[in-house]
Amino acid sequence: MAMKTLRIGTRASQLALWQANWVKSELEKRHPGLEVTLTKIKTQGDKILDVPLAMVGGKGLFVKEIEEAMLRGEVDIAVHSMKDVPTIFPEGLALRCITEREDPRDIVILQPGFKSFRDLPQGARIGTSSLRRKAQLLHLRPDFQMIDIRGNVETRIRKLTEDNLHGVVLAAAGMHRLGFTKQISEYLPEEISTPAIGQGALGLESRIDDAETNALIDFFNHPETAWAVKAERAFLRRLEGGCQVPIGAFGTVKGDQLTLTGFVSDVEGRQLLKKTVSCQVDEAEKTGTSLADDLLIKGAGKILNEVYQHETFNVNREDV
Repeated sequence: MAMKTLRIGTRASQLALWQANWVKSELEKRHPGLEVTLTKIKTQGDKILDVPLAMVGGKGLFVKEIEEAMLRGEVDIAVHSMKDVPTIFPEGLALRCITEREDPRDIVILQPGFKSFRDLPQGARIGTSSLRRKAQLLHLRPDFQMIDIRGNVETRIRKLTEDNLHGVVLAAAGMHRLGFTKQISEYLPEEISTPAIGQGALGLESRIDDAETNALIDFFNHPETAWAVKAERAFLRRLEGGCQVPIGAFGTVKGDQLTLTGFVSDVEGRQLLKKTVSCQVDEAEKTGTSLADDLLIKGAGKILNEVYQHETFNVNREDV
């Protein structure tokens, strides 16, 4: 039987295309003779660039249109940054594989002359599109002025100069994948900036009933990363948060042991709840849920309710 053509749905950003092309290359190496094509799809998150992501609202900002194309049979799989993937999928679709994680940490690119964000002057201007990053940095340095920046990696790096910023905060994974490692001034340890859920990992989403495609892509799944990300996503699901809320979680696996850290904060970083737990890997999702419950008991629900009342979210918007 002739091998099928496999169609990958992807966003058209530089990083998304790098990720999709990496998946394409690995598929072609694994399955000689397989034809793999890319279909570029513009998502809601790509269309709205002049508003902070939190003000756009909703879940699935960077995946919904790709999922709709998959349900229409126009593409066979979607390649996502795991941090963008909602915890609930449309009927008929599922997350089939989670790839081995790149460096999950956040990084800072600083103006020349500064070696650490701790050395920045009072009132330093820091650019980020993430409430999670904003809250954690303000928790340490309440004097920082946090400036909203949007755009691809190169655009955000350029804003360091264009917007007269002292530093910009980005994900290490994207910097590494696009060849910008030398521009990194400092890696932020998890103790300072807990990563976004799934940060550094890629997710391959497919139709549940497409057995042929699923058999072709199953080799991408990396068990240790998958266990960790499942725990992180269970934490997020229990808190009913999206990727634009000041929530973070990071799991690591050694042998059959999983260690998971989760945090919830208000927008300004004044109230920040954080806890680390450990478990067997087969209890990953249960542990993610129970960690969220622990933080809810300690006041996370009240904090998140206040977050949603904050002016950052106080706009009319549709769930997208």
